[in-house]
Amino acid sequence: MARSVSTSGTGNGKADGATRKPITVLIVDDERTFGEALEVALEREKDLHVVHVATDGREAVASAGEHRPDVVLMDDSMPGMSGIEATRRIIQIDPQATVVILSGTDEEHMLARAVQAGAAGVVSKTEGVRDVAVTVRRVHRGEAIHDQGEVEVAQRRLRHRRGQEDDIKERLDRLTPREIEILTAMASGRTPEEIATVLRMSPNTLRTHSQNILTKLRVHSRMEALVLAIRHGKVGTVDLTGKG
Repeated sequence: MARSVSTSGTGNGKADGATRKPITVLIVDDERTFGEALEVALEREKDLHVVHVATDGREAVASAGEHRPDVVLMDDSMPGMSGIEATRRIIQIDPQATVVILSGTDEEHMLARAVQAGAAGVVSKTEGVRDVAVTVRRVHRGEAIHDQGEVEVAQRRLRHRRGQEDDIKERLDRLTPREIEILTAMASGRTPEEIATVLRMSPNTLRTHSQNILTKLRVHSRMEALVLAIRHGKVGTVDLTGKG
């Protein structure tokens, strides 16, 4: 239960007799030590009260529904349900919820992804506790913590990146099962001669397939094609001989 604290009222130093409830905060981080350390630090702020420290996305969604905190501080990267997905689910349950993403990386698209999920913004885990506390107060008052121009630039970059990803996926989807077999054999470290033997095709046929792969993927070398296919999960580094 949130506790109440007395605060001074007017700017002239006279108390207005009003009693304000502290801002309630839900902390979510899969590193329990970090979450609990942040809890201890925020509890030192008289106007803040941590209602719970969750350690994964599912617990975060359940805790947000149970405690209805004023502000959720959400870790961006967690195993299982990500912080972005947990944020999206919390906002679906309670459109008035205020979530701030705690980011441990410099991933340039995090701000756009966070805002798209419904979060108020992103704060770095490297920020000092007082800075985090200031951010909590600001979002609780309904203030923006990012310049609108910054958000728009981040969103444009994310759309561009996703467009590139969709284009690459479309190119990879054009590959035939035979061409994927060739890329998989390449990933195992075999030479062209070994690949032709294992896949029972002539060197000329292998060269034709290899050129088709380069054309479909719009790359200039077999290594570029292989990196693209592995990076996007089309093939793995599999040893076809089964020798490990």
